[in-house]
Amino acid sequence: MTLVKGLPRLALLSLLALLAACAEPVPEAYADYVGHWRGDGVRLVIRADGHADYDRVQGRTHVAIEGNAHSFSKRGFRIGIGPLSADFKVQQAPEVEDGRWRMTVDGVELTRIDILPVESGQQSLRL
Repeated sequence: MTLVKGLPRLALLSLLALLAACAEPVPEAYADYVGHWRGDGVRLVIRADGHADYDRVQGRTHVAIEGNAHSFSKRGFRIGIGPLSADFKVQQAPEVEDGRWRMTVDGVELTRIDILPVESGQQSLRL
């Protein structure tokens, strides 16, 4: 009987895993959104393959969202799947200001951070 009770949960987890694997790349028109972004209490990572991570800390509240970035428009984008997704409003699309990429999402100004890849064979990152 326990196996039968756990079946719907297993099916849901399997479905979510399958949907998560179906990420679509970020549309070319929104390629400027791809990168590691930081702002006051916010970390947003959007990968070219469509996967995204979002963390926001406000006081004692911590919000973390991981999933597919999709539904890009001039007004925003979504991260997640179906009812488990969140909308992000873009007040200022990515643009270069003073040599740095910046955008404003949900009222927070974000700056794109350049992450240097570790070269093959290196044990650490040389700065």
